[in-house]
Parts: sequence; C-alpha cells; structure tokens
Amino acid sequence: MSTTSPSPVSLADGGGLPFKLVATDLDGTLLNSTEGVSARTRAALAGATAAGALHIIVTGRGAAWARPVFDEIGYRGIAVCGQGAQVYDAGSHKLLTSLTLDRKVAALAIERIEEETGPLAIAASQDGLDGDVLAGPGYELQIASHLPVVRAARDELLAAPVSKLYIQHPDLSDDALAEAARRAAGGLVGVVMAGAGIVELLPLGLSKATGLAVAAHRLGVKAADTIAFGDMPNDVPMFGWARHGVAMANAHHELLSVADEVTLSNDEDGVAAVLERLYPAGV
Repeated sequence: MSTTSPSPVSLADGGGLPFKLVATDLDGTLLNSTEGVSARTRAALAGATAAGALHIIVTGRGAAWARPVFDEIGYRGIAVCGQGAQVYDAGSHKLLTSLTLDRKVAALAIERIEEETGPLAIAASQDGLDGDVLAGPGYELQIASHLPVVRAARDELLAAPVSKLYIQHPDLSDDALAEAARRAAGGLVGVVMAGAGIVELLPLGLSKATGLAVAAHRLGVKAADTIAFGDMPNDVPMFGWARHGVAMANAHHELLSVADEVTLSNDEDGVAAVLERLYPAGV
C-alpha cells in the first residue's frame, strides 16, 4: 500500500527541523502485530532523535502494563500512559503525575450505562506504577493476551483507587457500546474506544491530549512543534492538539477522518516511512 498525504509535510516546509517532538501511540502504531518494534522503525526513531527531535510514547496502557514494553525496546524517555492519566519517567521508573477516577462517580456511571445496555463485563485499572488490572466476571482481554490481569469479584473492582474502568458488552460492538456509554454517562466520565474490546471510562476531561500537553511542557516543546501518530479514536484528541496527525493505514475510520496524513500500517513500518522522509540520514 502506498502512503497517502492530504496535507504532507517535509523538510522543505520549514527549511530545518520539521518537528521537535514525535509523539507515537504504542499498540497498533509503534508496535507491530507481534507486539514488537521493527529494526527499521527503531532506526527511523534513532535518526529523528539524532537530528534533534524528541520522541515520546503516548499510550492508553497504564504504566504497569507499558513498563515491560518500554524496558524491552529500550525506551528511557518520558511517556504518557493511561490515556493521559499518568506521566511516567521510563528511565527512572517513576510516575511524575497520576490522576484517578472518582470511585463514586465511576459506580454511578456504570449504573446509568447498565440501565441502557443491560449487564456489562467490567475491569478496573488500579492507580500507581504497581497497580493491578482487576478483571470482573466475564471480562476478557482481547489485545496483548500476555498482559497480567487479576480475576476479581465485581464488588472488589472499586475497593482501591483506580485510574480508569474497562467495559464490555456481550452483544454491542465497541463503537455502539462507546456511543451508548456517552449517552448514558457522558456528563460523568470520559468515554473512549482504544482497541478491540477496549472501551474505557476515564476522569471527565482527561485525554491523551491533556497528558501530552503536560509532558510537552516538561520537555519545553509546544503543540506547534509536534507530529503525532496513532490508530484509534482515543488518538483523536492528540491529533487535535498536535500540529500534524498521522494515522496508520490500519486506523479506525474515526481517526482516519481527522488525520492530516495517512501512512502505511503498523506491520509495514508506517511510522518509519514518515520519519525517514522528515529526518533523512545525514541531514
């Protein structure tokens, strides 16, 4: 598949460093379907940073789930985790910021959603770097099956502080469930669809964009300095914040509709294809 680019950018646009910050989603974007980062993509990221750009990973995974990937790929920078709830220093293994979902609000949101949809399967991502993901009855993780989950009774899910909830429905599609959740509880919580079987309830107003803005401020860069890569609706706010948003060819239609550019799929090194153009070797 060839790259399409409704609003292409290149070195010629600015006559210098095209972007100071490269923000990449993780699953479905930086990671390929084997949940690794290819040699080509690693080299392209190294080329961008050698040219003077900063690289930041912005992921829906909480830090506890993201940390093993960061360690495996040798990522040592600041990362935005948990859909923006956490700013994490991967080099020192420290959380710099961490927001939680009010548990009374969360319980009310679930009640209102179930009034519309019927019973849900629910999981809870506990707060903190060592927080578990508790999976209630019927909840089945559909991505990265090696990720650790702890089976728990439903009344245990909100027993300790949580950063977010995951919800699933036996009949509704992810898109339909997310829309129903917004109708029923959109005034209480944020609702995002982040991947197959991953509909999440977040603190109201939280998004990848809010987390990225906090991290970018720490790094001394601005939205106008940023190119962002993603594949799912939870990346839409990040695209709205960054100067240039690049969707993967495998992206959800909602993100494709707002992207400035569409690159190759994550299995075709789509991130690398764009970075090689923007930061060619020797420049």
